[in-house]
Amino acid sequence: MERRVAFVTGASRGIGRAASIALAEKGYDVVVTARTLKEGENADGRPLPGSIETTAAEVRERGRDALALRLDLLDRKSITAALDATLAAWGRVDLLLNNGIYTGPANMQHFLELDEEAVETLFRANLFSQIFLTQRVLRTLLEQGSGSVINMVSGAGLNDPPAPAGQGGWGFAYAASKAAFHRMVGVLAVEHAKSGLRFYNLEPGFVLTEAMRLNDPDGDLSKYAHGAPPSVPAAAIAWLASDPAAEELSGQTVFAQKLCLERRLHPDWR
Repeated sequence: MERRVAFVTGASRGIGRAASIALAEKGYDVVVTARTLKEGENADGRPLPGSIETTAAEVRERGRDALALRLDLLDRKSITAALDATLAAWGRVDLLLNNGIYTGPANMQHFLELDEEAVETLFRANLFSQIFLTQRVLRTLLEQGSGSVINMVSGAGLNDPPAPAGQGGWGFAYAASKAAFHRMVGVLAVEHAKSGLRFYNLEPGFVLTEAMRLNDPDGDLSKYAHGAPPSVPAAAIAWLASDPAAEELSGQTVFAQKLCLERRLHPDWR
Protein backbone atom coordinates (compact mmCIF):
# COMPACT_ATOMS: atom_id res chain seq x y z
CA MET A 1 0.00 0.00 0.00
CA GLU A 2 1.37 3.40 -1.00
CA ARG A 3 2.31 5.56 1.96
CA ARG A 4 0.47 8.79 2.77
CA VAL A 5 2.69 11.60 3.99
CA ALA A 6 1.71 14.53 6.22
CA PHE A 7 4.05 17.51 6.51
CA VAL A 8 3.35 19.32 9.79
CA THR A 9 4.88 22.61 10.91
CA GLY A 10 5.06 23.63 14.57
CA ALA A 11 4.96 19.96 15.55
CA SER A 12 7.15 19.99 18.64
CA ARG A 13 4.22 20.70 20.98
CA GLY A 14 0.64 21.90 21.21
CA ILE A 15 -1.74 21.39 18.31
CA GLY A 16 1.04 20.35 15.93
CA ARG A 17 2.17 17.55 18.22
CA ALA A 18 -1.39 16.35 18.83
CA ALA A 19 -2.19 16.51 15.12
CA SER A 20 0.92 14.50 14.22
CA ILE A 21 -0.21 11.75 16.58
CA ALA A 22 -3.81 11.83 15.31
CA LEU A 23 -2.65 11.67 11.69
CA ALA A 24 -0.39 8.71 12.48
CA GLU A 25 -3.41 6.95 13.95
CA LYS A 26 -5.17 7.53 10.60
CA GLY A 27 -2.31 5.87 8.73
CA TYR A 28 -0.15 8.83 7.79
CA ASP A 29 3.62 8.85 7.97
CA VAL A 30 4.52 12.24 9.39
CA VAL A 31 7.22 14.81 8.68
CA VAL A 32 7.55 16.45 12.08
CA THR A 33 9.01 19.95 11.76
CA ALA A 34 9.73 22.78 14.21
CA ARG A 35 12.70 24.66 15.64
CA THR A 36 13.15 22.60 18.82
CA LEU A 37 15.05 19.42 18.02
CA LYS A 38 15.55 17.91 21.48
CA GLU A 39 13.83 18.16 24.84
CA GLY A 40 15.33 20.96 26.92
CA GLU A 41 16.15 23.14 23.91
CA ASN A 42 13.97 26.24 23.74
CA ALA A 43 14.20 27.97 20.41
CA ASP A 44 12.57 31.15 21.68
CA GLY A 45 14.22 31.18 25.11
CA ARG A 46 11.10 30.13 27.01
CA PRO A 47 10.77 27.05 29.26
CA LEU A 48 8.44 25.05 27.02
CA PRO A 49 8.38 21.23 26.95
CA GLY A 50 8.37 19.31 23.68
CA SER A 51 10.61 18.64 20.70
CA ILE A 52 10.34 17.18 17.22
CA GLU A 53 12.31 14.13 18.37
CA THR A 54 9.70 13.45 21.07
CA THR A 55 6.78 13.92 18.65
CA ALA A 56 8.46 11.69 16.07
CA ALA A 57 8.87 8.97 18.69
CA GLU A 58 5.16 9.23 19.51
CA VAL A 59 4.31 8.84 15.82
CA ARG A 60 6.47 5.73 15.59
CA GLU A 61 4.74 4.32 18.67
CA ARG A 62 1.56 4.37 16.55
CA GLY A 63 3.25 2.15 13.95
CA ARG A 64 4.01 4.85 11.39
CA ASP A 65 7.24 6.33 10.06
CA ALA A 66 8.42 9.80 11.09
CA LEU A 67 11.00 12.28 9.88
CA ALA A 68 12.10 14.84 12.47
CA LEU A 69 13.37 17.87 10.57
CA ARG A 70 14.33 21.33 11.79
CA LEU A 71 12.23 24.12 10.25
CA ASP A 72 12.32 27.76 11.28
CA LEU A 73 9.70 30.04 9.71
CA LEU A 74 12.25 32.87 9.76
CA ASP A 75 14.87 30.76 7.96
CA ARG A 76 13.89 30.20 4.32
CA LYS A 77 16.81 27.80 3.79
CA SER A 78 15.51 25.52 6.55
CA ILE A 79 12.10 25.34 4.84
CA THR A 80 13.68 24.37 1.53
CA ALA A 81 15.95 21.82 3.22
CA ALA A 82 13.04 20.17 5.05
CA LEU A 83 10.99 19.84 1.87
CA ASP A 84 13.96 18.55 -0.11
CA ALA A 85 14.68 15.95 2.60
CA THR A 86 11.03 14.86 2.63
CA LEU A 87 10.85 14.34 -1.12
CA ALA A 88 14.22 12.62 -1.17
CA ALA A 89 13.18 10.20 1.56
CA TRP A 90 9.53 9.55 0.73
CA GLY A 91 8.94 11.05 -2.71
CA ARG A 92 5.61 12.72 -1.94
CA VAL A 93 3.51 14.90 0.33
CA ASP A 94 -0.23 14.23 0.69
CA LEU A 95 -1.11 16.72 3.40
CA LEU A 96 0.41 20.05 4.36
CA LEU A 97 -0.61 21.30 7.80
CA ASN A 98 0.44 24.95 8.12
CA ASN A 99 0.31 25.06 11.91
CA GLY A 100 3.52 26.79 13.02
CA ILE A 101 3.39 30.43 14.10
CA TYR A 102 5.78 33.12 15.25
CA THR A 103 6.08 33.59 19.02
CA GLY A 104 7.90 36.92 19.18
CA PRO A 105 6.91 39.94 21.29
CA ALA A 106 4.96 41.71 18.53
CA ASN A 107 2.16 39.17 18.96
CA MET A 108 1.01 40.81 22.19
CA GLN A 109 2.17 44.40 21.79
CA HIS A 110 -0.25 47.29 21.81
CA PHE A 111 -0.52 49.27 18.59
CA LEU A 112 1.57 52.25 19.74
CA GLU A 113 4.32 49.92 20.97
CA LEU A 114 4.89 48.36 17.54
CA ASP A 115 7.88 49.15 15.40
CA GLU A 116 8.14 48.46 11.69
CA GLU A 117 10.87 45.84 11.98
CA ALA A 118 8.89 43.80 14.52
CA VAL A 119 5.81 43.82 12.31
CA GLU A 120 7.81 42.81 9.25
CA THR A 121 9.35 39.91 11.16
CA LEU A 122 5.95 38.72 12.33
CA PHE A 123 4.49 38.84 8.82
CA ARG A 124 7.51 37.06 7.39
CA ALA A 125 6.95 34.16 9.78
CA ASN A 126 3.14 34.08 9.86
CA LEU A 127 2.38 34.76 6.19
CA PHE A 128 5.27 35.01 3.75
CA SER A 129 6.90 31.74 4.81
CA GLN A 130 3.56 29.94 4.51
CA ILE A 131 3.15 31.33 0.99
CA PHE A 132 6.60 30.02 0.07
CA LEU A 133 6.01 26.61 1.69
CA THR A 134 2.52 26.16 0.25
CA GLN A 135 3.61 27.10 -3.27
CA ARG A 136 6.30 24.44 -3.17
CA VAL A 137 4.03 21.73 -1.76
CA LEU A 138 1.12 22.69 -4.04
CA ARG A 139 3.22 21.99 -7.12
CA THR A 140 3.87 18.49 -5.77
CA LEU A 141 0.19 17.93 -4.96
CA LEU A 142 -0.86 19.02 -8.45
CA GLU A 143 1.61 16.61 -10.02
CA GLN A 144 0.16 13.82 -7.87
CA GLY A 145 -3.43 14.85 -8.60
CA SER A 146 -4.43 14.45 -4.96
CA GLY A 147 -3.79 15.84 -1.49
CA SER A 148 -4.86 18.48 0.99
CA VAL A 149 -3.71 21.74 2.56
CA ILE A 150 -4.98 22.63 6.03
CA ASN A 151 -4.19 26.10 7.32
CA MET A 152 -4.44 26.75 11.04
CA VAL A 153 -6.19 30.09 11.27
CA SER A 154 -7.19 32.05 14.35
CA GLY A 155 -10.21 33.77 15.79
CA ALA A 156 -7.89 36.74 16.26
CA GLY A 157 -7.94 37.17 12.48
CA LEU A 158 -11.74 37.05 12.37
CA ASN A 159 -12.87 38.93 15.46
CA ASP A 160 -12.08 41.94 17.60
CA PRO A 161 -10.37 41.10 20.92
CA PRO A 162 -12.51 40.99 24.07
CA ALA A 163 -9.89 43.09 25.90
CA PRO A 164 -6.46 44.67 25.24
CA ALA A 165 -3.41 42.46 24.74
CA GLY A 166 -2.16 41.25 28.10
CA GLN A 167 -5.62 41.51 29.61
CA GLY A 168 -7.33 38.68 27.74
CA GLY A 169 -6.89 39.94 24.19
CA TRP A 170 -4.27 40.00 21.45
CA GLY A 171 -2.19 42.47 19.51
CA PHE A 172 -2.99 44.09 16.16
CA ALA A 173 0.06 42.73 14.33
CA TYR A 174 -0.73 39.10 15.18
CA ALA A 175 -4.39 39.55 14.25
CA ALA A 176 -3.49 41.25 10.97
CA SER A 177 -1.05 38.48 9.96
CA LYS A 178 -3.64 35.78 10.68
CA ALA A 179 -6.35 37.71 8.84
CA ALA A 180 -4.16 37.85 5.73
CA PHE A 181 -3.29 34.16 6.05
CA HIS A 182 -7.00 33.35 6.32
CA ARG A 183 -7.58 34.44 2.72
CA MET A 184 -5.27 31.83 1.16
CA VAL A 185 -7.54 28.79 1.25
CA GLY A 186 -10.51 30.37 -0.49
CA VAL A 187 -8.31 31.56 -3.35
CA LEU A 188 -6.65 28.15 -3.73
CA ALA A 189 -10.02 26.38 -3.78
CA VAL A 190 -11.21 28.64 -6.60
CA GLU A 191 -7.99 28.48 -8.63
CA HIS A 192 -7.76 24.68 -8.37
CA ALA A 193 -11.43 23.72 -8.24
CA LYS A 194 -11.06 20.75 -10.62
CA SER A 195 -7.67 19.55 -9.44
CA GLY A 196 -8.78 16.82 -7.03
CA LEU A 197 -7.14 18.72 -4.16
CA ARG A 198 -8.77 19.91 -0.94
CA PHE A 199 -8.11 23.14 0.94
CA TYR A 200 -9.30 24.00 4.44
CA ASN A 201 -9.01 26.70 7.05
CA LEU A 202 -9.24 25.23 10.54
CA GLU A 203 -10.13 27.59 13.37
CA PRO A 204 -9.20 25.72 16.58
CA GLY A 205 -10.99 27.95 19.07
CA PHE A 206 -9.43 28.63 22.44
CA VAL A 207 -6.98 25.78 23.04
CA LEU A 208 -4.88 25.36 26.16
CA THR A 209 -1.49 24.66 24.60
CA GLU A 210 1.79 24.90 26.48
CA ALA A 211 2.54 28.25 24.83
CA MET A 212 -0.93 29.56 25.66
CA ARG A 213 -0.47 28.71 29.32
CA LEU A 214 2.87 30.51 29.31
CA ASN A 215 1.42 33.58 27.54
CA ASP A 216 -1.52 33.73 29.95
CA PRO A 217 -0.11 32.74 33.37
CA ASP A 218 -2.91 34.49 35.27
CA GLY A 219 -5.68 32.85 33.27
CA ASP A 220 -7.10 36.09 31.88
CA LEU A 221 -8.12 34.44 28.61
CA SER A 222 -9.96 31.72 30.49
CA LYS A 223 -12.35 34.39 31.76
CA TYR A 224 -13.71 34.70 28.23
CA ALA A 225 -13.60 31.09 26.97
CA HIS A 226 -13.30 27.54 28.26
CA GLY A 227 -10.19 26.08 26.70
CA ALA A 228 -10.17 22.79 24.82
CA PRO A 229 -7.20 20.38 24.86
CA PRO A 230 -5.00 20.20 21.73
CA SER A 231 -6.50 16.79 20.95
CA VAL A 232 -9.72 18.53 19.86
CA PRO A 233 -8.34 20.41 16.82
CA ALA A 234 -6.14 17.37 16.18
CA ALA A 235 -9.25 15.19 15.86
CA ALA A 236 -10.73 17.69 13.40
CA ILE A 237 -7.52 17.70 11.35
CA ALA A 238 -7.44 13.90 11.21
CA TRP A 239 -11.06 13.84 10.03
CA LEU A 240 -10.49 16.45 7.33
CA ALA A 241 -7.44 14.53 6.14
CA SER A 242 -9.08 11.11 5.97
CA ASP A 243 -12.87 11.18 5.69
CA PRO A 244 -14.48 11.41 2.22
CA ALA A 245 -17.32 13.46 3.75
CA ALA A 246 -14.83 16.28 4.34
CA GLU A 247 -14.61 16.96 0.61
CA GLU A 248 -17.77 19.08 0.67
CA LEU A 249 -16.08 21.47 3.12
CA SER A 250 -13.12 22.22 0.84
CA GLY A 251 -12.54 25.94 0.52
CA GLN A 252 -14.29 26.69 3.78
CA THR A 253 -13.33 27.68 7.31
CA VAL A 254 -14.02 24.77 9.63
CA PHE A 255 -14.49 25.44 13.34
CA ALA A 256 -12.75 22.56 15.08
CA GLN A 257 -14.68 22.52 18.35
CA LYS A 258 -18.07 22.72 16.63
CA LEU A 259 -17.08 19.98 14.17
CA CYS A 260 -15.86 17.65 16.93
CA LEU A 261 -19.08 18.06 18.91
CA GLU A 262 -21.39 17.67 15.92
CA ARG A 263 -19.63 14.60 14.52
CA ARG A 264 -18.61 13.19 17.89
CA LEU A 265 -14.97 13.08 16.90
CA HIS A 266 -13.77 13.70 20.47
CA PRO A 267 -15.18 13.18 23.99
CA ASP A 268 -16.91 16.30 25.29
CA TRP A 269 -14.27 18.40 27.11
CA ARG A 270 -16.52 21.23 28.29
